[in-house]
Amino acid sequence: MTKNRFILGACLGECIHVAGILSFLQIAEKNDYKTNFLGVAVSIEKIIKSIKKLNPGIVAISYRLSPETGEVWLKKLIQAIESRGLKNNRIFVFGGTEPIADIARGMGFFDAVFGGESNENHVISFLQGKKAEIEQNHVERSYASTLLSRIAEKYPLPAIRSHFGLPSFDDTLAGVKKIAESGTVDIISLATDQDAQANFFHPERQDPSRKGAGGVPVRTPEQFRMLYEASRFGNYPLMRVYAGTDDLIKLAEVYFRTINNCFAAIPIFWFNEVDGRGPMNLLRSIEVHIDAIKWHAERHIPVELNEPHHWSLRGAHDTIYVATSFISAYIAKMLGVRDYIMQLMFNTPPGTSFKMDLAKMLAVIELVEELQDENFSVHRETRAGLMSFPADQNSARGQLASSVMLQMSVKPEILHVVSYCEADHAATAHEVIESCHIAQKVVENAIAGMPDMTLDPGVQIRKEELKNEAMLLVNAIRELGEGASDDPLLDPDNLSNAIWLGFLDAPQRLSLGCKISEYSTRIISGACYTVDKDGEIISERERLEGISKWVKRNENIIFPYVYEPFC
Repeated sequence: MTKNRFILGACLGECIHVAGILSFLQIAEKNDYKTNFLGVAVSIEKIIKSIKKLNPGIVAISYRLSPETGEVWLKKLIQAIESRGLKNNRIFVFGGTEPIADIARGMGFFDAVFGGESNENHVISFLQGKKAEIEQNHVERSYASTLLSRIAEKYPLPAIRSHFGLPSFDDTLAGVKKIAESGTVDIISLATDQDAQANFFHPERQDPSRKGAGGVPVRTPEQFRMLYEASRFGNYPLMRVYAGTDDLIKLAEVYFRTINNCFAAIPIFWFNEVDGRGPMNLLRSIEVHIDAIKWHAERHIPVELNEPHHWSLRGAHDTIYVATSFISAYIAKMLGVRDYIMQLMFNTPPGTSFKMDLAKMLAVIELVEELQDENFSVHRETRAGLMSFPADQNSARGQLASSVMLQMSVKPEILHVVSYCEADHAATAHEVIESCHIAQKVVENAIAGMPDMTLDPGVQIRKEELKNEAMLLVNAIRELGEGASDDPLLDPDNLSNAIWLGFLDAPQRLSLGCKISEYSTRIISGACYTVDKDGEIISERERLEGISKWVKRNENIIFPYVYEPFC
């Protein structure tokens, strides 16, 4: 990109459509360029005189009328510029409708062409000097190959992540290439099937009848390499995959070697016999998950603890979501993770209002980001809740767009775009791309300027309430393990006891241990609360006091550290 950061813009010939070029110039100004707009219906001679007088580093030309007349104007302009020697050491950019943009590309004169399929992301990439030539819908340049550098590269836009994996390996392979070529996704999250997650190293445990259940059936490291190679097109998206439910470190080594796993997603309490998604008992899985987090921390691989939303997915009250968000980040920090991905799943559980959802996420952000220091950085990642999507595809598109707008209130660095069709079927590559286009437009509108919904008084009141209740729960779990370990929040025995006793509980989780009380929750005024048998709200202090009284009455109980439904 030229060192001369002055852009001269004009609507060529009889063209008076200014929206596109003014948008381009506004984005340029946000990226520290100086601009001068000559106006509409500008003659070729005026453009030539202005280039000579003002000496711009970049000349931006717009034409949005018929392709036939546009082609004539562009040929005359190019001839005038080249005959006067004004092309040398100067960059020329064209913007217009896709038909005239396609003609402009074919002329071989313009260093960058923006058509109907271009978006703000392409403009920013160009202005940041990645490389000067833009193809029909992606930028031909080198792309950041690590998560943090991709986030920095995309700023002020969030990096776009999307989930993809079909029951057919060949279809998934073709789809990965199509997604990469579209340039719409920065991070492809591979959705592998259940046997790939639980039994990758145990073919004797694999069941051919469930091949492709939940995602793409990957059975060898070579297949992971093939999927990664299929993504080496377009904007060269990063790739990642979930940690798995057995042999986590062996799997992590495979992911690291084959797809350059850009960040890990590891739970604390899940993917075991508690939720039926893995072979380990609760205590053992906590120990293994801690070891896996340490493994990634030692290699400076960013880590997401995909823990809190699993509670909300099973109907837990909002306080548990906030508390487990804090506990997850605390564990990651204590285990040496330097870059922590804080996933914020909106719209969960179903019935949560946008207002109360935002309050919950702000409570999480404030508590978790207090843990930051020179050795621990928190990166915000947002997504829509899968259960919030209706089966009707048009309504689902509306849900996607409105949820993304709400998510932009917290300024995410990573936006996980859930494909609108997921309530009905696994997304095809086309549907992933379409969903990301929908989200991208919402992001552009939000970045351009939106009201600050975080200042709503009701949001602020609920946020403070949740922060207080969450720390009551966190401290109760600490007190549960006092004297048994140096740090109860890192002690697998204490963490498993917290679930066994019901400090951490959800109505829809599998039975584990004694039921201290009937646990139920309800959406009231858009927020999820614990309620008694009459449907009245129970405060977190009251809930914890009830558990403490039960513990004191049964102080000699021997906690079971294995998964055994009993009582």
